[in-house]
Amino acid sequence: MSHQELAGSPLRGAIGGMLACWLLAAGTLPGPAWASAGWTDLVRVAELVPTSKHYYEVRLPVGKNPSGCREQQWFYQNYDSPGAEQMFEVLLESLTADIRLRVYVTGVCNLSGYAEFSSISVTR
Repeated sequence: MSHQELAGSPLRGAIGGMLACWLLAAGTLPGPAWASAGWTDLVRVAELVPTSKHYYEVRLPVGKNPSGCREQQWFYQNYDSPGAEQMFEVLLESLTADIRLRVYVTGVCNLSGYAEFSSISVTR
C-alpha cells in the first residue's frame, strides 16, 4: 500500500490507535500520572524550593503519603493554583518557626514523581 493510499485508509487510524495504546502501556506518553488523594501525616518542613518552573517544591519527611507517587517525601504546587501564594507563605513560616503541618495530596504525580497538593493544615 502506498503512502497516499494509506493516508485515506481506515487502516491509518487503526495503526495510530494501536501505537498510542502501546505508548500509553509503555508509560512513554507525557503528562501527569494519577494516584490516590488524602492527607499526609503531620511533619516539619525539611526543605522549600522556589523554582523557575511553573511550580514550587517542598520536602516533607512523611511516613505516610497516600499519593503513591514515586518520590514519597517530595511535593509540588503550581504557582497559578488558587491559594498557592498563601500556602507558600505558610510553608515558609512553618519552616522558620519549626511548626508541624500536613498537606492534602490531589492524586496527581508530576514527571519527577512528586505529589501535587492543594491544601495545608498547620498544628502546634
